[in-house]
Amino acid sequence: MSQEIERKFLVKGDFKPEVFKETRIIQGYLSSIPERTVRVRVKGDKGFLTVKGIGDASGMSRYEWEKEIPVNEAEELLNICEPGVIDKTRYLVKSGDHLFEVDEFYGDNEGLIVAEVELSSKEESFDKPGWLGEEVTGDKRYYNSMLMKNPYKTW
Repeated sequence: MSQEIERKFLVKGDFKPEVFKETRIIQGYLSSIPERTVRVRVKGDKGFLTVKGIGDASGMSRYEWEKEIPVNEAEELLNICEPGVIDKTRYLVKSGDHLFEVDEFYGDNEGLIVAEVELSSKEESFDKPGWLGEEVTGDKRYYNSMLMKNPYKTW
C-alpha cells in the first residue's frame, strides 16, 4: 500500500520562468466518492488509472495506487466517466530539494492555479518559492474530483 503525503497551495505570482517541463492533462472520474476516487487520466501521450482513498484529518496523507494503461484505453474510459472532465496544464518547478507540480486549469476552472509538493513525511520542511500563496491542503473544494462537480467559476 502506498501513502501519498502532499501539501497544496494557491499560486499568487509568476512561476513560469522557473518551469522546466509542462504537460497537458485531461482527466475524469469513474468514481468521485471520497472513500475511493477512481481517476482516468491522459497525460501527454500516456494513460493512467488511479485509485485514491480518503485522506487523513489533515488532508495531507492518503492511500494512492496508480497504473499506466494504454492511452487509447484511457481515452475510451473517459467516455464513461462522471460528468465534468478536468482540463489543465501541469508545470514542473524545482525549488530547493523539492519538485512542485503547478496546475493551471481551463474550462469551468479557468483562473485557478494550484501548486502541490510531495513530501516523505508530514513534518518534512521545504523551501517556499515567492510565488506560493495561501495553503489549501485539506480544503476539499480544491480536490480535482470536487472541481468537476463544483467548478471554480461557480464559487
